[in-house]
Amino acid sequence: MEKTLPPIPVKRYFTIGEVGELCGVKPHVLRYWEQEFTQLRPMKRRGNRRYYQHHEVLMIRRIRDLLYDQGFTISGARNKLQELVQSERDRRKAGDVPLEGLEAIEIDQEEFDAAVQDEMETPPPQAARTVDLSQLLHLRRELNEIRELLTTSH
Repeated sequence: MEKTLPPIPVKRYFTIGEVGELCGVKPHVLRYWEQEFTQLRPMKRRGNRRYYQHHEVLMIRRIRDLLYDQGFTISGARNKLQELVQSERDRRKAGDVPLEGLEAIEIDQEEFDAAVQDEMETPPPQAARTVDLSQLLHLRRELNEIRELLTTSH
């Protein structure tokens, strides 16, 4: 049942319909998975419209792989994701912080490169400005530290 999924565009939020197309899953399945997998928490706006972020799209692809391709049950997939999240936390505590800082998500490098290439071919908005890579890395570190503070306070 291996199906090639389209590359994930470089953008901040995705609607449930977009995520369904990107992950090969119907929207009602995504809503069900939100109930079963606590790691999936899309932002909700007016009228309970869901907006997923890039890391959630990657997580949905991981869940889809576990369920559809590897044959896990919902319970088994939930346990496997929890193991992956815990091992990621252990790696962070040991000082081995992953580049993207995503919860138990492996980034498909080809998919990321294709998305970045698509974004580079699109002309930037007039208000866009150049940002130094070191500034972005510094900001990422600060955001990871804030997230760590927030996750340990729960």
